[in-house]
Amino acid sequence: MRPKALALGCAALAAAVVLSGCGSGTASGGKTKLTIGLFGNFGYAELFKEYMAAHPDVEISDRTASYSDHHKNLAAHLATSSGNADIEAVDTGYINQFKATPDKFVDFNTKGGEQLKDRWLPWKWEGSLSKDGKQIGYGTDVGGLAICYRRDLLQNAGLPADRDQVAALWPTWKDFMAAGKKFQEKAPEGVKWFDGGPSVLNAIVGQTPVGYYDKSDKIIVGENKDIKDGWDLVVDGVNSGLSSKLLYSTPVWNTGFKQGQFATVTCPAWQMAKIKDQAGPEAAGKWDVTSVPGGGGNWGGSYLTVPKSGKNIDKAVELAAWLTAPEQQAKVFKSAGLLPSTPKLYEDPAIVDYKNPYFNDAPIGKLFTDAAKKLNPQYQGPKAGDIQTAIGSAMQRVEQGKQNGEESWNQFVADVQK
Repeated sequence: MRPKALALGCAALAAAVVLSGCGSGTASGGKTKLTIGLFGNFGYAELFKEYMAAHPDVEISDRTASYSDHHKNLAAHLATSSGNADIEAVDTGYINQFKATPDKFVDFNTKGGEQLKDRWLPWKWEGSLSKDGKQIGYGTDVGGLAICYRRDLLQNAGLPADRDQVAALWPTWKDFMAAGKKFQEKAPEGVKWFDGGPSVLNAIVGQTPVGYYDKSDKIIVGENKDIKDGWDLVVDGVNSGLSSKLLYSTPVWNTGFKQGQFATVTCPAWQMAKIKDQAGPEAAGKWDVTSVPGGGGNWGGSYLTVPKSGKNIDKAVELAAWLTAPEQQAKVFKSAGLLPSTPKLYEDPAIVDYKNPYFNDAPIGKLFTDAAKKLNPQYQGPKAGDIQTAIGSAMQRVEQGKQNGEESWNQFVADVQK
């Protein structure tokens, strides 16, 4: 599946993020107080209530920051061994960075994790293993890819709204851009084909066999033709007026949903929770979900880690294991749309047959479990998350008219090589 001060302690962090408690300790009434650091909507609100009801000696609070700030804060807190939440979420794009310092985290294999490993897709389990075999994270979701679209906006522009017919418009990303040019000819005033270049580009990058790194951790983005071809295609879409020029997970992007400023958004499974949160109940039924151009691919997915600096490690490990158990992942899928990383659920009729009423009863269970079965995970290097942020900023420079496509690409490549 994302403001700005680097918080180094509880007092500073409280000003930068939504914060309920910092670190661990004892809550009122002698309860053990556990905090969990998140970015975005993990679908955990009801699970926290359920867990506390079953464990009356535990009080859970969460703090949520933007994607980038969350991981910067985590790195800063690990460096000083203070200020961490008891449980910290880590995105797939950053897991390699953090598993390079496994001694900062609890090794779940010393807490029974090895006996749980069959819960997860093999590559999900391996993704958070350090080179010396320490397991620093329990997998939450995997990204998967689809396209979420506004049925009413497509219809108003003379395009089909039926999800199978919509998917037929864009077997490839080139076709997706061509459909967008047709859309813009009759689009309602102020409405663009997609939200922003960085979103579309991230989806394209997520489909490439090789991403920003090779498996020796060498940055190869500058010589990766698949990514450069995707860049050029998105730049053409931007220059053709198809983009609302909004960066995902920013306040203006959120407003774009409320105001119906774009007709499509690249949609990893976790994106559906964001759409529902931002578009609001008045947009229920207007949104739908269909297949992504190119088929398959992955964007995002996360892990829960337990920093060693916590004061209630055993209870934090127990909560992390419970939140990522198949039963809880199934609940999160139904409430927030996050695609489970537990393959046993991909055959469960309660998941496979699930339709989401907000998205016009789209068969998201089948759509995303089919995508998950086809997933061929892309290797993520140590700073993949930072490079993803950098390429998004580079595309924004094009959208804002600060540089043309070639100038911004060349600067991006030079920047990441540093």
